[in-house]
Amino acid sequence: MITTLKGRLLVAPLLSALALTGCVSQSKYDALETQYKSVQQQLADTQAQAAAEKAQVARLQNAIKYVVNSDLLFPPGGYELSPAGKKVIAQYVKKMAPTATNKIVVAGFTDNAPVGPGLIEKGITSNEILSQKRAENVAAFIVSQGLKADMVSSVGKGDTSPVASNATPAGRAKNRRVEISLAK
Repeated sequence: MITTLKGRLLVAPLLSALALTGCVSQSKYDALETQYKSVQQQLADTQAQAAAEKAQVARLQNAIKYVVNSDLLFPPGGYELSPAGKKVIAQYVKKMAPTATNKIVVAGFTDNAPVGPGLIEKGITSNEILSQKRAENVAAFIVSQGLKADMVSSVGKGDTSPVASNATPAGRAKNRRVEISLAK
């Protein structure tokens, strides 16, 4: 009897430990995973919104110009719009939709750093070509959002019109930009 009691006293803590380290039910796991994915999407949306707010809007004499840092739109050294970049441009398209009768010009700009070997392998041998590809991709995305193709044009300006010094990383970052202009 004493041996049985000692055995129970030894087994009871082991069973308690196993019970406490037990698994979460599949439904609770799935609910947590869904919640986690939702929070990730909200974070991505918030980051895109913050990026859009960092972009500049300038009113010119007879036009409106949106200036977006290319680092917000493209992966480093790339020319295809990132998912976050698409969200930024989509927000501009919503703003432009009421004036869809006006011509839209997308201009791409770069810093003066030479293009890398990865881009050269893809046939992009200069900053002008890189800026043109970026402008074309933004223009194509704008058209994919419902604006008429004959109302949207693109131009690559390369490193010909810096807005800051290319001597510093911050200046180069300012020079890597896309300008979307709407004629009034």
